[in-house]
Amino acid sequence: MKEDLIAAKRDALIAAARQAMGTAYAPYSGFHVGAALLFDDGAILTGANFENASYGLSLCAETVACSIAAHAGRRGGLVAVAVIGGPAGAVEAAISPCGRCRQVVNELAALGGTDPLILCVGAHEVVEMPLSVLLPNAFGPANLA
Repeated sequence: MKEDLIAAKRDALIAAARQAMGTAYAPYSGFHVGAALLFDDGAILTGANFENASYGLSLCAETVACSIAAHAGRRGGLVAVAVIGGPAGAVEAAISPCGRCRQVVNELAALGGTDPLILCVGAHEVVEMPLSVLLPNAFGPANLA
């Protein structure tokens, strides 16, 4: 069951996101973000933000993680996502995926028909909610049919 897997892997998922944050390339904003994706087979894939001098070309951690997952052939089974970040890698408040990243995660989740749990990790709290709460009435592949 999805809930059992998330409970068993929760700490590892958060730790993976924290470790990924350490690989962020954020020389312009100084805001380092790590993301970790948990799949139904227990696999965890990560990504970190990668900034660009042309700011609009920067990549968020969640987008990088989803791209890595797609490259690895993952086309479904996404059950949870952990996101953590802060200035110079110092975690303070819990952060949530930006609008673009919510849409990118939704696309990956839609491939498997899942509604992943999003863990927004802060220094003293973890805010958890389904993606459908963060992105209600999402636009996705079904809208193009």
